[in-house]
Amino acid sequence: MLNTPAINAYLRPDGRKGIRNVIAVAYLVECAHHVARGIVNRFTDYDQLASGVVGDDPEVHLIGFPGCYPNAYAFKMMQALTTHPNVGGVLLISLGCESFNREQLKAVIEASGRPVETLVIQNSGGTQSTIQKGVEAVKRMQATAALTSRAPMAVSELIIGTICGGSDGTSGITANPAVGRCFDTLGAAGAACIFEETGELVGCETIMADRAVTPELGAALEASV
Repeated sequence: MLNTPAINAYLRPDGRKGIRNVIAVAYLVECAHHVARGIVNRFTDYDQLASGVVGDDPEVHLIGFPGCYPNAYAFKMMQALTTHPNVGGVLLISLGCESFNREQLKAVIEASGRPVETLVIQNSGGTQSTIQKGVEAVKRMQATAALTSRAPMAVSELIIGTICGGSDGTSGITANPAVGRCFDTLGAAGAACIFEETGELVGCETIMADRAVTPELGAALEASV
């Protein structure tokens, strides 16, 4: 049953599929963070989020580079985030005097087939003016993203990542085992499940090693913990 193509996914030009179709508002320096957040907040209905009801328009998410001096790794991460299969459009927010190569990133996003626009705060009339222009840009991209082609997707095509957050004294006997059981089920169906916080596995490394597909991988798992 899990391998039945039951997900109505969003098909990207490179052939990858996404289960979401979000518009990413991405700031390119910490000084532009507040403007990007101001744009996203215009599209966040907290009452709707609390109800669990999702609207028809593509969601708007905040991402960004929270630094001042970009490097190759930062550019690689921003490139990966803005061209992720779950992203249907991107609005880049630049202060104007940072070192981040916004034109290069924009070219990468354009090449991926996604709509992308750039707003430079210092050239757009300041904070409030840029927020208003950003809201209008996001609405344009929502309309474009809503036309994205759909395609069936099997569970075996999923790549799922987890991150630890909000842990307390009960996590080890409640949420963590539940996620593990979920991963067992998804993995058995052919999905790829990612967990990178190896420090969280202290005391569990021998269990993980016993489940490794090869002795070499088991040894590597134990060494990483």
